[in-house]
Amino acid sequence: MLMAILKKDPRLRYSISCTTRPPRGNERDGVDYYFISNAAFRKKIDSGELAEWAEVHGHLYGTSAGFLDDCLHQGYDILFDIDVEGARKLYGKYPEATLVFIAPPSMEELERRLAERGTDSVEAIEQRMKNAKAEMAEAKLYHHVIVNDDLARAVSKLKAIIEKTRLHE
Repeated sequence: MLMAILKKDPRLRYSISCTTRPPRGNERDGVDYYFISNAAFRKKIDSGELAEWAEVHGHLYGTSAGFLDDCLHQGYDILFDIDVEGARKLYGKYPEATLVFIAPPSMEELERRLAERGTDSVEAIEQRMKNAKAEMAEAKLYHHVIVNDDLARAVSKLKAIIEKTRLHE
C-alpha cells in the first residue's frame, strides 16, 4: 500500500527501518530494510543515531534520525511502516506528525494474508497475530484509521489524509 502512494507523490519519502531480523523471501538490504547485526544495532542506539527503536516479534527495529532530519529539512513528508510503540516514540519527538493506523479488514483476513505470503513459520504467525490484537487496541491513539480491505480505496484515503494535512501546514 505504501509503495503505491509513494509512486503517486514526489513529495513523499519512505523511511527504511533497520532491523536485526534476517531477510524474508525476496527482501533486499537497503530497499526493504537495512539488515544489521545486534551489535551494530546496539551501537546505533548508544550513539543516538535512531529517532526511535523497539523490539518487535523478538527482533530490533529502528528509524534513522539522520534520514528523518535530512528529509524534513528538504521539505519532504515521510511515510513509515512501524509498530505502535515506534509510532508513539516518533510522535513524542515529532508532535507535528500525523499518525495513520492501517488496519486489516479482520483478524481472520490478517492471518490469511500472513499465511499466504509464505515467509513465516506457524509459530511466527501466531506471535504476529497476538501482537496484532494488542496493536489494534492502540489504534485509538492515531489521528486516522484506514481499513485495508481494498487497496485502491485505502491508497485513495491515505492520499486524501496527506493532502488535507498539507493544507494545514
